[in-house]
Amino acid sequence: MPTTFPNYINGEWRAPAATFENRNPANTDEVVGLFAKGTARDVHDAAAAAQAALPSWSAMNGPARGALLFKVADILESRFQQLGEEMTREEGKTLPEAKGEVRRAINIFRYFGGEGSRMPGFLVPSERERVHMFAIRKPIGVVGLVTPWNFPIAIPAWKMAPALICGNTIVLKPASAAPLSAWRIVEACHEAGIPKGVVNFVAGSGGTLGQALVDAPPLKAVSFTGSCQVGNWLHAEASKRRLRIQLEMGGKNPTIVLGDADFQSAVENVVNAAFFSTGQKCTATSRAIVEDSIYDKFVAAITERTRKLKVGNGMEPGIDIGPAVDAGQLETDLRYIEIGRKEAGEPLTGGRRLTGGAYDKGYFIEPTIFANVTENMTIAQEEIFGPVLAVMRAKDFEDAMRIANNIPFGLSASIQTTHLSRVYEYIYRMDAGLLTVNLPSAGVEYQLPFGGTKDSSFGPKEQGPAAFDFYSDYKTVYLKY
Repeated sequence: MPTTFPNYINGEWRAPAATFENRNPANTDEVVGLFAKGTARDVHDAAAAAQAALPSWSAMNGPARGALLFKVADILESRFQQLGEEMTREEGKTLPEAKGEVRRAINIFRYFGGEGSRMPGFLVPSERERVHMFAIRKPIGVVGLVTPWNFPIAIPAWKMAPALICGNTIVLKPASAAPLSAWRIVEACHEAGIPKGVVNFVAGSGGTLGQALVDAPPLKAVSFTGSCQVGNWLHAEASKRRLRIQLEMGGKNPTIVLGDADFQSAVENVVNAAFFSTGQKCTATSRAIVEDSIYDKFVAAITERTRKLKVGNGMEPGIDIGPAVDAGQLETDLRYIEIGRKEAGEPLTGGRRLTGGAYDKGYFIEPTIFANVTENMTIAQEEIFGPVLAVMRAKDFEDAMRIANNIPFGLSASIQTTHLSRVYEYIYRMDAGLLTVNLPSAGVEYQLPFGGTKDSSFGPKEQGPAAFDFYSDYKTVYLKY
């Protein structure tokens, strides 16, 4: 009998009236768990509990809050192997990738736990005699956190930890496709002794719970990571109440490959960024823009390298790519591949759902490469969120930059080159919030700001010291002595 995971409201595990299944996308015979199907009433109860807990939590000194976050990190670390395996079973990514993500979540809680002893503000001299001026940080209140399925422990961690260390209380709504990893963080918060009402968890339908969240009177802010469609709706609804809002949404990320690049490194970086995690990263490379002088050679090389990737159950050793997260995402991937066939012809490799044997029990798809893709094609403009790479030809660096920027999105980008001046031209001219050089476009650390430009993001950045800009405000003091 599958385990039932209840919602967590006001320090108590609330027995569910109804549940929904969380199934393993690599083996749909396996039910990973049954999760409480939250209601609008659950959300309002959670927000009320968070409001009641706010005065005492925000009054607790920063180092004391930080000590509790360190305890959360220690509990997560004690379950490192279990958390990695559970993530692979619920989301599908390979076990090494899942373990890396668990490590990142642990590090995030420790990083922001340490920030509790700093909480930097401002101290500046006054123009007036015997006036002392400074500004200190204060929490903004009850914060709603809406997290996606593709990084089911790292993204909840990088929203929860800065929100809590700033003295806010939270209501967390995870993606229904992969709620267990976020539930485990909440479990660790409970065991660490974080006071009741400070952390609340409600799983269930995004439509029902999302509306209830923005309507909850105690709510002061919402941080969201997910699709552009939902993000745009959330922005419109939150603006009616003037809620502070932070949106991380889509991407159509380019990797520019110039003729002077370290060729083999460029091949590995593009394949890594395009296909690892089944392409289900908002920072994944979905457009490879290759200089004409090496285009044919590069296309042949990445095609050969991609054919060697092993697709299968991420719990098995030697697997490079797991399944799509669910039937809906698999259908989306296959639909865009058919669009690609009509626009650019038959893919050089991939393009099919994998069947036979264990493949029949999961949502497995071949990594797919289309060549000779042009700027106006659908597969060059719309986010697919799957293992589909569009390879585009550029005359030179200037043409590559023009193509790379000719997109509504601006989340991440990469360049592969050994030309120093080209690197700096790219850094200053690329319309994206996250840039890499001679690295995959996907793969970020928690110590620096994260976020995009254009249609990819809205509001202050996440992670690193920049996270405080969203989760806190300033109280400015003028003191005559």
